[in-house]
Formats: sequence, structure tokens, C-alpha cells
Amino acid sequence: MNRSNPINRRQFLGAMVAASASLPLLRMQSVNAGELPHVGGDDPMAQALGYVADAAAIDPAKTHGYKTGSRCSSCALYRGNASDAFGPCATFPGKAVSKDGWCMAYAARG
Repeated sequence: MNRSNPINRRQFLGAMVAASASLPLLRMQSVNAGELPHVGGDDPMAQALGYVADAAAIDPAKTHGYKTGSRCSSCALYRGNASDAFGPCATFPGKAVSKDGWCMAYAARG
């Protein structure tokens, strides 16, 4: 399998620990999502988790864990409103992700 953005288990688990530790801080945050900086391709966490701002551009055959139709707005970690183009995410504290984006931390809402 050839992945353009390989991540090892240690990096992934470290990212998840950091994200889960920051959940209480995100809930206390009262900043409007429009005021948060957007996650960019140069963000180390975004690179480690393979974040892309447009999930439609992902090739499911080349991206491990991606399922067609998955995107930030349907993720349990996404805290934005359905009408917003960007919203806060528990994985990227203090930053906003595209509602049409995707990363390896994706967890379908149940």
C-alpha cells in the first residue's frame, strides 16, 4: 500500500492524547468559529493526521481509513454549525477546520 502521508502508530496515539486532553478547554472556549485561524497544510498536527480541507479530493484507494462520504461535518469531534463553512474541532484546539475536510481522527457520529 502506497500512502502519500504515512503516519505511524506512535504519532497517531500522541495526537489523540493531545486532542483528548484539550477537549475540556475547547468546551470552555467562547470564541466564535469565524475568529479562529483555519488549519493549514503546514500545521504539524494536520500533516500527521493527513488533514485535507476538501474530502472530495481524496482517493479512497490511496488514503488509509477514508470512506467515501466522510467529512468533518459528520464527525463526532467537529463542533461547528451545519451552516458554517469552518468550525472548531476537538482534534485541532484553537483552530477551525473546513466542514468539507477530513483527517485520520475522523469518528462518525453515532
